[in-house]
Amino acid sequence: MPRKAPRRPGRQRARSRVIKPAVRNGRAELSAVPDTFYRDLVWNLRNGIVAVTRDGSVAVMNEAAYSILGLKPRPDDIGRPFLEILKEVPDVCRIIAGAFDLSHLPNRAELRLKRTAKVIGYTLSHVCDAQGELAGATLFFKDLTRVEQLEERERLRDRLAALGEMAAAIAHEVKNPLAGIEVMAGILKRQMPESEDAQTILGDIIKEAKMANAIVIEVLDFVRPIRLQVEQIALAEVVDDAVSTAESHASRGDVKISLALPGDLPRLQGDTHQLRQLFTNLLVNAFEALGGSGDVQISASAVAEEESGPGIDNAGPMIQVTVSDSGPGIPAEVIDRIFSPFFTTKPQGSGLGLAIVRKIVDAHDGRIDVGARPGGGTMFRVTLPVRTEHELFR
Repeated sequence: MPRKAPRRPGRQRARSRVIKPAVRNGRAELSAVPDTFYRDLVWNLRNGIVAVTRDGSVAVMNEAAYSILGLKPRPDDIGRPFLEILKEVPDVCRIIAGAFDLSHLPNRAELRLKRTAKVIGYTLSHVCDAQGELAGATLFFKDLTRVEQLEERERLRDRLAALGEMAAAIAHEVKNPLAGIEVMAGILKRQMPESEDAQTILGDIIKEAKMANAIVIEVLDFVRPIRLQVEQIALAEVVDDAVSTAESHASRGDVKISLALPGDLPRLQGDTHQLRQLFTNLLVNAFEALGGSGDVQISASAVAEEESGPGIDNAGPMIQVTVSDSGPGIPAEVIDRIFSPFFTTKPQGSGLGLAIVRKIVDAHDGRIDVGARPGGGTMFRVTLPVRTEHELFR
């Protein structure tokens, strides 16, 4: 019988690790998997998870949850009451608090967070112990803001498809009579220089005809599909051109403009003409709101993918441009409608300026948010990807 080879010092026999399920009260558990694996798994998920125990203490809250809810993690959050940790998002607190009072919990529900205006899709479930007793609740959620924006973009395209043909036909028919009215009023004005009343009336006719013609042109611009001429552009140059263009479209008065555009911003892939129109419309909107006095601040910064809010579905770095003014601000009851076509709060506005802005942002695969400026006023935040994959907006 052959002798076994002696074991060498310091060398251990290799053993295969077999994970055997341990059965406890009819439920199988993988006892060989360390607890740290589950903690790492939950922390690295791209969906948010908030789990609370029956007494209301936070047991789990991962990085995605903090990011989506706009909160900053603190080392002592785990174990504290969820009402303290989530006090800045009371709508989420109400959902979790209701988990212990309901027998049938919502699945695949949606909620718009009032604090950040993000839309989340969530599932709420109970956590039961080995005896089947209620031990806690888990909120599992995902940021759906980008999805909602894409759906809104599709709805806008459908509306434009129906509106486009009709508006284009009407606009072309209206432009010719308007041009004729303006020309004939100008001829009469030159032929009646001695009549002060006639000069005033004819001047008003010319002014109104030009205003109506401008609205017709805006309608045509809005219903016409955007075909981007994509090139590498410097944002600072586009904003400088937009300032000059806005001053020729609206009275600036004594409005002070402050620019904070770092020289090391990456160059954008975009349409120079369209982006110039975007910022021109925002500036014209600010000039009209200020009425000749106040200040406008324009700043830009490069943001990483995970810092761009709902942009986690966008790939690559982004540039965020903020245009804010010290005007009276936008009433809360209409802020959700300002990007809708033909909606305006101005006596002589067409309601298309901000709708065109939204359309240009969508064409560049970006997004635009609006809110109150700290200290009073309005703030528009435009986020654009540095690289875009789409050249046409159909």
